[in-house]
Amino acid sequence: MSNQMKTVTESPAEVVRGLYDALGKGDVPGVLAKLDPEVIVDEPAQLPYGGVHQGREVFVESILGAMMGYAKVAITDAQVFEGPAGVIGTLTGTLTTHTTGEEFPLTMVEIHQVEDGTVRKIDVYTKNPHELAAFYARAEAGTRCGKRPE
Repeated sequence: MSNQMKTVTESPAEVVRGLYDALGKGDVPGVLAKLDPEVIVDEPAQLPYGGVHQGREVFVESILGAMMGYAKVAITDAQVFEGPAGVIGTLTGTLTTHTTGEEFPLTMVEIHQVEDGTVRKIDVYTKNPHELAAFYARAEAGTRCGKRPE
């Protein structure tokens, strides 16, 4: 009998499920644990945090920090599908601005590349990036649907 410990590795889908679980709980250390130190995240260019970002800390500061700086994020559903090309994740939820309380339904599809138990790359697609960008602009300006709150 061998004294070596058997290592249990998570499937790529389990890694992404763990990432989504940590995101849903606001567990930043849990999020970081699922990301490769040099993770690449490609967000729609229209968004205030859009573009290609590299590194875990950059992800937390530039993307999560910006999203949560404008609005409370509530994930209501996360689905994960594993296939030969990678892991596809779908997220739905609601963003609620800190300034006016305006709500925005969030729908995202993400393609994850998972290697050695961490997410190495995420390509993010939102259902309506122009409307989401306008929502963030209203949140920053403290207005609701283009009008000042009363």
